[in-house]
Amino acid sequence: MIHGDNTLVLLLAGGVGSRLNVLVQSRAKPAVPFAGFYRIIDFSLSNVMNSGLTQVGVLTQYKPLSLMRHLGTGEAWDFTGRTRGVTILPPRTGFQDSDWYKGTADAVRQNIDFIRAHPARETVILSGDHIYRMDLDDLLRFHRRKEAQVTIAMMVVPLSEIYQFGAGITNSEGRIVEWEEKPKVPRTDLASMGIYVFDTEYLLRLLEEDREEVDFGMHLIPKAIERDNVFAYPFHGYWRDVGTVQAYWEANMDLLKADSEISPQAWGIRPNPYADRLEVDRCPARFIEGCVVEGSMISAGCVIEGKVVNSVLSPGVRVGKNALVRDSIILHDCVLEEGAVVDLAILDKRVQIGRGAVVGQGEDKGMPNKACPKHLYTGLTMIGKEAEVPPQTVIGRNCVVTPSRKAGDFPSLVIATGETI
Repeated sequence: MIHGDNTLVLLLAGGVGSRLNVLVQSRAKPAVPFAGFYRIIDFSLSNVMNSGLTQVGVLTQYKPLSLMRHLGTGEAWDFTGRTRGVTILPPRTGFQDSDWYKGTADAVRQNIDFIRAHPARETVILSGDHIYRMDLDDLLRFHRRKEAQVTIAMMVVPLSEIYQFGAGITNSEGRIVEWEEKPKVPRTDLASMGIYVFDTEYLLRLLEEDREEVDFGMHLIPKAIERDNVFAYPFHGYWRDVGTVQAYWEANMDLLKADSEISPQAWGIRPNPYADRLEVDRCPARFIEGCVVEGSMISAGCVIEGKVVNSVLSPGVRVGKNALVRDSIILHDCVLEEGAVVDLAILDKRVQIGRGAVVGQGEDKGMPNKACPKHLYTGLTMIGKEAEVPPQTVIGRNCVVTPSRKAGDFPSLVIATGETI
């Protein structure tokens, strides 16, 4: 194992994440709940812990409070002690908005003093919004074996998806010889996962050369490839960037497959249940006589009287008599009253669905959401935190109900497909 003291980890957790719509109106993207009682950032933090690395800086920016509360002292991931630690690194905001992080490289550049204060042979840069398991110790060994200045974790993706990624063309030794950031016409199917290892002194030199270069994929990586040894670390396994509503829903649904590639428990992924006292005080889930549960994940504290099919329920969800949940993600402490239907939807925390109401009405996916057509276009409907859907209301496909909406905010009992309240 690479000794943890020789490596510093920087975890980028500051992106706005606006493509997750109502899920990020009150929280940072890495703090979004996932798989019942985890949060997205738990996967990256647990990978760090399981790889024996001990010094972590978490770069925050957008709505950081829930994320900071979740991280706490780092004790949940064993980051406490004389030689261990997790440090929250907010932006160095001055008098202007322009002092905020302009990109991934700019975020790291603004924390050069933190890097210098934690001398390390290598610096690992991770993203806080990916669902995956990776042995970072193996990545570091690969980096040293290749005598690389930079190593980028990369995986094969379908050519139709490569436009979303940085793409690398490698030689027979695995060295990256050409780079294209989000290419429209792909020449390779090798995609960057946004996971980098830099020799620390090399990283500091690169950051100090040109302060106008604000992004790793757009600026620093292409420059390094032109001049120095940049290698592709081949990753084989499950990995998903859950930065969109569709990807977030699909990753949760992947959990439920009989041959699922995601197994947070087997992967050693740790949540922090103590960040919210309620999480450790939940009683076991209760399944009332006559209920039906098929192919679903049900968390502690849930009470199921109705039917739940192919869905993920976070702690404390109540599904009333004759209510139906199908193909949905229901976050903490939501209540579905008697006869309510939630079909192909995402409900944020503490949503109340009134008696006989329907969320997700319609046989096909219908028209995309009018306000956010790139967020909701496959039939998914989203209900924001603490919203209350009145009894007997019928909501169509690709709809959004923004947080804290009450009965008086609904113009009628029928909300057409594609509408936003």
